Parts: sequence; structure tokens; C-alpha cells
Amino acid sequence: MIENLRERIHKANIDLHRIEAKYYEFIHSEIYNKREQRRIKSTLKRADKIIRDNQKKVLDFGAGTGNLTGKLLHMGYEVTAIDISAEMCKLLKNKYRHYLKNKKLRAINSKIEDVSFNKEEFDLITCYSVLHHLPDYVDVIRKLTFFLKKGGVMYLDHEESPFFWIEPQNRARIEKKVSYLYFRSNGLLNLLTNSIIGINTPYISAEARLADYWDKKDHHLDYSKIEQIFEEEKFSYFTQENYHLHITWIANPFFYLYRYTCKPDMSLWLAKK
Repeated sequence: MIENLRERIHKANIDLHRIEAKYYEFIHSEIYNKREQRRIKSTLKRADKIIRDNQKKVLDFGAGTGNLTGKLLHMGYEVTAIDISAEMCKLLKNKYRHYLKNKKLRAINSKIEDVSFNKEEFDLITCYSVLHHLPDYVDVIRKLTFFLKKGGVMYLDHEESPFFWIEPQNRARIEKKVSYLYFRSNGLLNLLTNSIIGINTPYISAEARLADYWDKKDHHLDYSKIEQIFEEEKFSYFTQENYHLHITWIANPFFYLYRYTCKPDMSLWLAKK
């Protein structure tokens, strides 16, 4: 990746999250709805159970306002949370200031590419909805494996699955219709909910939208490259799991039809070193 594009992506992430920070937990219903929050808690517990000789030290990168950080603190972890956005870090620190005082949490405002830790320092490394924001997600994952101890787990979650990018003409007719119905109804439900509770989505410029660089049809995440890293680093176990994402604050009755008819739209990785 050329250096100019790399810097533009970093700047776009800083600009985007400066705009979104104070609204973030209100405008991202696909993350903060109850169903998704339960799923996150469940998968974090699964990751925790397979760590060998767990000393409860975790690196949560791209931590944002603390979606995973808070859950990990409540699970008894000592958390190092990193985010490129100063505004997000400020909100995270304020939310979990008790843990900061007790030195159970340290929050670092930095690019993940610029930080360094001791070899095998962490039992668990987590990220949620982060990889598609990175200029070079492959290099970052490879770098992070150095900080993960033998027997530790890497948890990479909330990225669009390979099925998401299947061309419409290659989908079954019923799947195309149900998918359209589901996503169209999600938009209407969220618009209705936001209008009722008075949330206005902030304006995001075209340049700031570059933050979601790997969230595009012509350049999206290549899961074979992620798998290759785990193979090269001789991880003892890794799995990519696909799941259907519930997107709205309130229950969408079409979700169950969508889940039954359509291929999963999201993915997570669990990998044990």
C-alpha cells in the first residue's frame, strides 16, 4: 500500500471518530442491540475458556468507547485498551475511571502500528469491528502474534463474511428477495427508532468514509491471508465462524426468515497460539 493512502486512511479514522464519538453508542444499533451484545459476551467467554494458564492480561485494540473493554474488565482481566481516536479514548477513560485508578486498565491513544509490548505479554488479544479500518490488517495481525503468549488466544470479530460479497446474480432468487426485504426493513426500523428517540446521524464526508477502507466490494478482507498468518505462526488451533448479524434496536421479525434463508453476513476468528 502506498504511503499516501496509508496516511489518508489513518486520518480518515481520526476524523470519522472525532465526529462519531459522542454519538457512537446511539447510532450503531448493529453493535449495541441486546442480541449482539449477548453474542459478544458469549464468544468472549468461549475465548477465555480455551486460554492455557490464563493470567488475565488482555490487549483490546481499536477499543473505541469500551464495548469489549468493559466486558473484559468484568471478567477479571487487566486490560490494555488502544484506540487511534483521542475522543474515543477520553470517553472510555471516563466510563471506566474506577479501573484506571485501580490500575486494572490502561488506555493508550495511538495507532496500533506504533505501539510495542513485550514478547508474549498477553493471554488474550481482542478486536471488534476494527480490521476493515486498518491500512494493512495483515501486517497488524502478524505483529500482534508476537505479543500473544503460547497458549493465548486471538479474538477477531465483527467483519463481513466471505458470503457477504457474493455477487447478486450468483445468489438464489429467494435469497436475493429475502436479503433485500431484511436490509430494507432494517433501514426503515432504525429510521423510525432514531426519529422517536431523537437521534440524528452526523454528516460524514466522502474522505472520512475512507476509514472503512476494506469494507468495499472491490477491496475487502481476504480471509485466506489471515488463515495463512495463523499457519505460518504455527497456531495450535484456529477457526473462522460466520454468523447472521441482528442490526436493529428493536426486534425485526424478518430476521428469522433472513437467518433461515440467507448465508451469514458476518465473521469472527478464534485462534489459539
